[in-house]
Amino acid sequence: MILVRKALLAALFLLAISPKVFADEIVVAAASDLGAAAKDLIADFEKRTGHTVKLSLGSSGNFHTQIRNGAPFDVFLSADVNYVRELEKAGLTEASSSFIYAIGRIVLWVPATSRLPVERGLQVLASPDLRKIAIANPRHAPYGRAAEAALRTFGVYDAVKDRLVLGENIAQTAQFVQTGNAEAGVVALSLVLAPPVTKVGHWIEIPPDSYPRLEQGAIITAHGAKNPLAPAYLAFLRSPEARAILDRYGFRLPK
Repeated sequence: MILVRKALLAALFLLAISPKVFADEIVVAAASDLGAAAKDLIADFEKRTGHTVKLSLGSSGNFHTQIRNGAPFDVFLSADVNYVRELEKAGLTEASSSFIYAIGRIVLWVPATSRLPVERGLQVLASPDLRKIAIANPRHAPYGRAAEAALRTFGVYDAVKDRLVLGENIAQTAQFVQTGNAEAGVVALSLVLAPPVTKVGHWIEIPPDSYPRLEQGAIITAHGAKNPLAPAYLAFLRSPEARAILDRYGFRLPK
């Protein structure tokens, strides 16, 4: 069965290489933690196939709501697989098209000029000298929920809750730290590994057992079921070439 599935995915990807076979364009809604990784994935896919990918980056929760309201996305790459499963239950996706494409991770990140000893972990955030600490909004951003859970695990949430600055998504959360609007932040590992960001701050990874596992899910929407490029793009996402790009940004597959 596994061999049959791999053969089918390979066939879909090979079909996509012919620009004459499918529609010219696919629209992808991706969680903002993908950021640079998504752009590298798209560049590789477009180079191999000659097709165009239109990318929208934002919070998974907002995309989930938009898709429920009929937004014309073909593929949804969520930072929380539960949003994907909810859309499946509502009959708003292509049947049996979902899978977990990565496990996300979070880090404590501060500007390069900061003297905060990040090597001590989240406990340093309890310092009264810190006025603003950025996390993504837990209401609709999976990385925000992970950050809040980790702060609670390490017993510092009550000490910092009144100083939290909430980003609309994890990319905006990182911008708060980058621009000095927050002195520290809990952000996605993938963002601090992106080339424009690697040299502008210091970070330490937060132990994965301190927050719920960030299982990230991909799916074809009901709208995307009408676009044959959608399964071709997901087949590419499971290819060794795409896997190498995701690994470069700290994304891992579940064991």
